[in-house]
Amino acid sequence: MPETSFIPSARPSLMDHATEHGSASSAYVQTINNDFATLSGSDIADIAHFLCVLHGRHPGVVDHAATKTADVVAREWLVEAMDGFTAERAFLTRLTVAAGPISGVRREDQSNATVLAQRKALEMLSQSDRNGCALGASFALVLDWQAIRPLLEKIAIKLGVEPRALMLPSCEATSILNTELSQSSAVERAINFGVDQILTQHRGLWQLLDARRNARVID
Repeated sequence: MPETSFIPSARPSLMDHATEHGSASSAYVQTINNDFATLSGSDIADIAHFLCVLHGRHPGVVDHAATKTADVVAREWLVEAMDGFTAERAFLTRLTVAAGPISGVRREDQSNATVLAQRKALEMLSQSDRNGCALGASFALVLDWQAIRPLLEKIAIKLGVEPRALMLPSCEATSILNTELSQSSAVERAINFGVDQILTQHRGLWQLLDARRNARVID
């Protein structure tokens, strides 16, 4: 009997899905990657500040997921991911301090409130009792950070901050664990839900940052 794929045929591999629907798919990120020099000091401050608001607080997505996951298979991955994001939070904090304060693009600007609401949504997602949901969120965060980190390294160099090596689990290890844990359709659906929610929130953040950048140009 042929082996059944853990991902429905209509859905690509986990890595491909993160690439197609995460930060790498954002028009703003693509613009920056094509020409980093287009970023102003205010744009850089926005990126550092709002990523720090979303992911710079402890406990984060992976930390919450670890408290919700009893599966022994996932423990080593989770420990590595938690340690890695401890370093990433410190890195984000250094970038935020070096970039300086953000400036509102207009008096009625609600950007901080919007990202705080995103952070609350991620906290709820990563504390879900649905088996696999919190892990899916963690998988997506680790995979999508691979698209975000090169941009942060460019920002660090621009600001005179020395970027440290990324210490998160590899994309391959994440995908292998995903395959091992997605043996039941219920867990697979929960993992996929967690993945999609993280990627959606990240795309929303980049859309917000793009809108702030455009508003500054218009002003």
